[in-house]
Amino acid sequence: MTQIILQPIGLIHSPFQEPQGTPIQPLAARDVAGVVEIFPEFVPGLRDLEGFSRLILIYHFHLAKAFTLQVKPFLDKEDRGVFATRAPARPCPIGLSVVRLDKIEGNRLLVLDVDVVNNTPLLDIKPYVPQFDSFPEEKIGWMTDKIGKLPDAKDDGRFVK
Repeated sequence: MTQIILQPIGLIHSPFQEPQGTPIQPLAARDVAGVVEIFPEFVPGLRDLEGFSRLILIYHFHLAKAFTLQVKPFLDKEDRGVFATRAPARPCPIGLSVVRLDKIEGNRLLVLDVDVVNNTPLLDIKPYVPQFDSFPEEKIGWMTDKIGKLPDAKDDGRFVK
């Protein structure tokens, strides 16, 4: 198997100091403010980003424990295949969140709806484009009758090292 080495381009700062108690999706973190700090060598890549209201942050689940292929996701009590969940403990512990961009100040992106732990390594940023990224009519599998639980769902620590 080929090894892939990824270099963070920055850090995501949030009010959440540990996974436990952190909202599990941006929708459950409505209006939670955070700062995305971009390392100086990557700042030129922020050009033209201010025209977007939402961003997709791709990051490393740096605090996740070793993965298993069957997990009990936060919104369920049944074991599910890890690839049918958004659990942070996965073979490649990569997460994504769609956040609202408030403003850019130099190398700092002020964002809202942050659902990650403070000092999470940022791997990439992509602009959110509804015409590319939203498919509301699609099936959502086992989550169909669980999605209403999301606003109150928080990380309970089950996937932490």
